Amino acid sequence: MTTALLLLPDLTLILVGCALRHLSGPRRPLGTSFGPDVWTAIERLVYFVLFPALLFSAILRSPLDVGSTLPMLLLALSSVSVAMAAVWIAGKVLKPDQRDFASIQQCAFRFNTYIGLALAQRLGGDACVAQFALIVTFAVPLCNGAAVLALAAHNGSGLLHQLLRNPLLVATLAGLAGNLMGLTLPEPLQAVLVRMGQASVALGLMAVGAGLNLHGASDSRLLLAIVTLIKVMLLPACALWVGQAMGLPREVLQTVVLFSALPTASSAYILTVQMGGNGPLVARAVTVSTLVSILSLPMWLSWVP
Repeated sequence: MTTALLLLPDLTLILVGCALRHLSGPRRPLGTSFGPDVWTAIERLVYFVLFPALLFSAILRSPLDVGSTLPMLLLALSSVSVAMAAVWIAGKVLKPDQRDFASIQQCAFRFNTYIGLALAQRLGGDACVAQFALIVTFAVPLCNGAAVLALAAHNGSGLLHQLLRNPLLVATLAGLAGNLMGLTLPEPLQAVLVRMGQASVALGLMAVGAGLNLHGASDSRLLLAIVTLIKVMLLPACALWVGQAMGLPREVLQTVVLFSALPTASSAYILTVQMGGNGPLVARAVTVSTLVSILSLPMWLSWVP
């Protein structure tokens, strides 16, 4: 129940964005105050400014004790790799529309950092938050790189060009480099980055809701279902069972299972829109994943021995 309640604020923000978008327009309650142009501007603000500030600030402040947590990192990244392989196989078998698949495949392995940090604090305090942040530091380049690779290959743009100009990857690598060099920002600047990151949470989730469209073509429903099952069932199952076989301490295994069982990242929608993919399909995947995780997340965490 506690986990489900922690997910409610994020779901509520998605619904707020959906309501604002669909109640705006001629002869509607909100008039034209929150039309498509408004949400396009918000998406660009979150994607190019606010979310990179959140990533850079969080990674810069995360402790990196790789030697003592190597098994945890190997398990987390290996589970993500299994999900990537599974969605690739699904694409070969189903042979879906290339644009749809390039857009939605990231939803099988990307993760909602906002929800993860909130749950980590509740489950294990600062120690769990530190472990989760370390996983995020290494998982973000892997997941974002795979997502950008698929979308860049679809729209015909050069991969290297897309990677170099992708603000999420740039912010992640900059934060990691600063962390390894022992960089410490002045407190006023750090406070600014933290506040920008906090703003990205609410605006990013509302942007997902604003682009929400649950009435998609029927031929995308099977793909949506498979991607969701990979994310909320296959990925955490691998983490739990392999982690038990490795004999990981409970607090470490709990963190990896939490990471693996998270719903897909809301920023997947923003990335897709900015790179010319199928935004509404990804918005559906994000929403379905988040709804299903209300039940699946507590289940997986309760199975950690």
